[in-house]
Order: sequence, then C-alpha cells, then structure tokens
Amino acid sequence: MMQVLLVVHLLVVLALIGVVLMQRSEGGALGIGGGSGGGGGMGGLMSGRGTANFLTRTTAILAAAFMVTSILLTILASGTTQQRSIVDTPLIPSAPAPIESQPSGEGQPEAPAVPVQ
Repeated sequence: MMQVLLVVHLLVVLALIGVVLMQRSEGGALGIGGGSGGGGGMGGLMSGRGTANFLTRTTAILAAAFMVTSILLTILASGTTQQRSIVDTPLIPSAPAPIESQPSGEGQPEAPAVPVQ
C-alpha cells in the first residue's frame, strides 16, 4: 500500500511542477514572460482567461492531492516502526557501554610479573 501511495505522490509532484512551470509569469523581473509580445505559448491553445482559470484550478487540485498523499504517507510510516524519541538514541551507535568500576581486589586480573634477569 505504501509503495503505491508513494508512486502516486511522486506522479502528483511531477504534475504539480509541470503545471506551475506552464503558468504565465506575472513579475517580469528580467523582462521575460508575462508580456504581451510574441512567443505564443499557451495563448494559441486557449484564450488567456481560460488558460489562467484551467491552470489555477489544476494547481489547486494537485496541491490538495499533494497534501493528502503527504499526510497519508506520514500516517503509514509512523505505524511501521515503534514509537521512540530521538533523544533516546545514542549519538554514536557503536559506542561501547560505560565500564562500571569494580571493587578493588575482586575480579581484577593481576599484573604480569616482570621477568628477573
């Protein structure tokens, strides 16, 4: 289920990117796009107003689908692992456990004897 939802989520993302890039620029900060001069673009396919309404509605629908799939993926992902805090995990996973001090004289190995020559 999660893999299918992930594929749908990625398709929605790609469609959302494509629809946003097809929209006409309103800013024209660099003097490109948004102007009424030449280029044709989507203006030849539909009227200016019809294109704006279609792309705006499509963007809104895809954005809603993106939010829904994101929430569903989060819910599914949280159910697959046990709940634990990030604070409980060690900073270094392979760090050795701290050595507990033992009372002197019990269980301590003796130092090797120094050979006499």
